[in-house]
Amino acid sequence: MKKRFLSIAFIISTIFIITAAYSADPEPIYGSQLMTERERIEHRNRMRNASNAEEREQIRKEHHERMRIRAEKRGIKLPDEPPKRGYKGMGPGKGQGKGMGPYDDKAKGMGKGKR
Repeated sequence: MKKRFLSIAFIISTIFIITAAYSADPEPIYGSQLMTERERIEHRNRMRNASNAEEREQIRKEHHERMRIRAEKRGIKLPDEPPKRGYKGMGPGKGQGKGMGPYDDKAKGMGKGKR
């Protein structure tokens, strides 16, 4: 019984740690794969502490240039432009589509069914 309780406690704590790690990074950082964890934290703090949008944009541009140079030295190809801010997924799309169309009594459908 004690082993089972400890196993469940371990699984739950692991889930909380993983969830916290993913939720702590809401916006991707350009070139983050070339940065240490400390550099990522410092960059987020600089962005968070910027007083206005223009200052954040300047920090973003400087960071982009540093990461581009770092990637070039390591022989890694990064995209030319940093990711667009606020991009979330594929966009609005068209939802579920039009469905099967209007109901038709004469339609046979795919199965025999009961009529």
